[in-house]
Amino acid sequence: MKEPKRESIPRTVVRLSDLVRYQEGAIASKMVLFRKNGTITVFAFDQGEGLPEHTAPYEAVVTILEGTCRVTIAGVDSLVQTGQTILFPPHIPHAVYAVTPFKMSLTMIRDE
Repeated sequence: MKEPKRESIPRTVVRLSDLVRYQEGAIASKMVLFRKNGTITVFAFDQGEGLPEHTAPYEAVVTILEGTCRVTIAGVDSLVQTGQTILFPPHIPHAVYAVTPFKMSLTMIRDE
């Protein structure tokens, strides 16, 4: 798997939420780590933005860095807020919607 182009991440202590900025009417992202077994990406969602229902073949761990979002997994809604984490099982429909502007860290775990 070829590593995508991305900006260099400092090799020091960082606050993940500082790595990506809000953009009006958009979703911004920054890849923090890309490996064949998984990725870590930080996202900033403007209020009202979201990812429509979809599935992924991998397990995912989402941690809300700031703000509030609504997550739907298999038709069940949950409000997820700053400091909370939610697990997305593989092959199960899920969606994310920004109730307020929010930032999240997404860790995708790929099976070997």
